[in-house]
Amino acid sequence: MSRKIDLDEVEFITETAITIRGSRRRTTVPSRIVEYFQLRDGDMLRWILFRDGSLMVIPKHRGE
Repeated sequence: MSRKIDLDEVEFITETAITIRGSRRRTTVPSRIVEYFQLRDGDMLRWILFRDGSLMVIPKHRGE
């Protein structure tokens, strides 16, 4: 299940891999996303999983 996407509203689509080492899980944030949101070291990403299986990721600057 997934949400319908209006491609006229899409700025950028990309994919990244997940790296799993023991209990650690990591993914790379694409440079275009980092630049667009002006993310810096220590900023957070809020992950929201919806019941229909869709996922939203929202950047959160440190101190917000």
